[in-house]
Amino acid sequence: MRASFLKKISVIFQSVASTLGVSIIGLYLRYTNTYTRPFADRVLRWWSRYLLKAARVSFEVLDPHEVAIQPDTPYVIMSNHRSHYDIPLIFVSLPGSIRMLTKKELFRIPVWGRALKAAEFLSIDRRNHDQALKDLEYAKEKMKSGVVLWIAPEGTRSRTGDLGQFKKGGFMVAIQTGARIIPVGITGSEHIHKPDTWELDLDKHVRINIGKPIDASLYSPETRDQLMGDVRGAIESLISSRAEMPEMLSTRRGIAVHERLFPA
Repeated sequence: MRASFLKKISVIFQSVASTLGVSIIGLYLRYTNTYTRPFADRVLRWWSRYLLKAARVSFEVLDPHEVAIQPDTPYVIMSNHRSHYDIPLIFVSLPGSIRMLTKKELFRIPVWGRALKAAEFLSIDRRNHDQALKDLEYAKEKMKSGVVLWIAPEGTRSRTGDLGQFKKGGFMVAIQTGARIIPVGITGSEHIHKPDTWELDLDKHVRINIGKPIDASLYSPETRDQLMGDVRGAIESLISSRAEMPEMLSTRRGIAVHERLFPA
């Protein structure tokens, strides 16, 4: 259902207000040295559910391999990217201390940019190769400390719905850290909010397919292209309507709901 002008304004207001609110909380925790990663995880998931509820998004998570985050094991989530709503959908669908690797321009936005840094989100300079290498080195250090790195290997939202060309940097990080890559296919998020438009549709249903983790330690810098191809094939299968799923599925369905503030 296409949102009316007033409903669209309401959704935008709720989204901006909640984002500003959690940004202020994040900055306060950092400046008072009371920041803890588990609490930040709860705040991020509360914020994500709030955004999804505002747009009346329902979602279904198909996790046939029952993916879990094991201690002392580095992980990288790699998904297709069709909408801004992929961000809250990833946070409510997968476990772990998930943090995005995203373009540095977002970190220049007043308040929000500082809060992203405070909450351990990671930036990458796409226009400066040397700085990008430094950014990826920092990302590896964060992974060693327990951060689950989320990368959209396309680098930006798809305008056509097709899977775009993959960037190489995230795959080198995965190889060098011996990470498990969790492939994720998101279908339906593009119908909520289309890129480069002000259109907003309500009551949309999204499916998040979580694939079998791929062990990047079995690859080397010389076989990076093979890893890229294997991950691409996995994501393409997950977003395909013709993808065959195992008979026994671990499935979670939900409509984002208001929970008590920052639930455990």
